[in-house]
Amino acid sequence: MEEKKYNDAEDIYSKILRAGRRTYFFDVRSTKAGDYYLTISESKKFTNEDGSFYFKKHKIYLYKEDFQGFNELLNEMTKYIIDEKGLEVISERHQKDYVKPEIEAQNDESPNEDLTENDPDSI
Repeated sequence: MEEKKYNDAEDIYSKILRAGRRTYFFDVRSTKAGDYYLTISESKKFTNEDGSFYFKKHKIYLYKEDFQGFNELLNEMTKYIIDEKGLEVISERHQKDYVKPEIEAQNDESPNEDLTENDPDSI
């Protein structure tokens, strides 16, 4: 997790978690009254058909009066998931090092060229 400190009046303290196509930003910010709150942002990278990419972003604001309840529910829910399904990630496309497979060009000249009578699984 990366850590950054800002001199900006609104941003007090930040950490970044990179998780494959997703990046999470945890930012402590200051209200106009000088109190602190937390923003948690998710940025997810997507690729257009032309190869260019774009990001979808989602953000929640968490204020001090909600920290205890939020923390209790987050811990309860993450414990439930781990207790029920374990730590193993089932879908490989959600792994940190997942690389989307390239679609191979199909040979239109002779689609049945490699098929044999002895191998029914090749059909």
